[in-house]
Amino acid sequence: MAFAGNPSALTTILVVSDLDASRHFYRDILGAEVYGEYGGTSIVFQFLGAWLLVVTGGEPTADKPTVTMSPPSNPDDLAHAFTIRVGECQAAYDDLRSRGAEFLTPPVTSEGGWETRAFFRDPDGHLFEISEVKG
Repeated sequence: MAFAGNPSALTTILVVSDLDASRHFYRDILGAEVYGEYGGTSIVFQFLGAWLLVVTGGEPTADKPTVTMSPPSNPDDLAHAFTIRVGECQAAYDDLRSRGAEFLTPPVTSEGGWETRAFFRDPDGHLFEISEVKG
C-alpha cells in the first residue's frame, strides 16, 4: 500500500564527483536516456523503467541539516549495488566492454550453473552487475 500524497515514482540518487564523466558513462556506455539536466549539478536519467538522478556532492542544507552528500570514498566498501537482468551475460559483457565499461572479471558462472554474472563500476565506483539466470 502506498502512502498519502499520491507517490508516483521512486528515484535512486547517486552522488558523483564528475558530472561530465557520469553523463558519458550513463548515457554512452550504459545506454540510459537523459531526461534533464539542472543547474550544472545534476542529471536525471531514465533507464530500464527507473529514474536515476546523479548529483554532485554538497554540504548539509536546511531540509537535511546533518547530511553531507559525497561519492563513495572506497569503492570496495559496498553499501548498495545495481543488478541488470540480461538474456545473455556474455553478449551484454561484450557490448558494454566495447562501449568502455571496465569489468572486475569476465562473466563467472555460479556453482550449480544457475546464474552467470559480471560486475563493473561507474566512474565513482558505484557497482553494477549484469546477471543471466539460467532456466
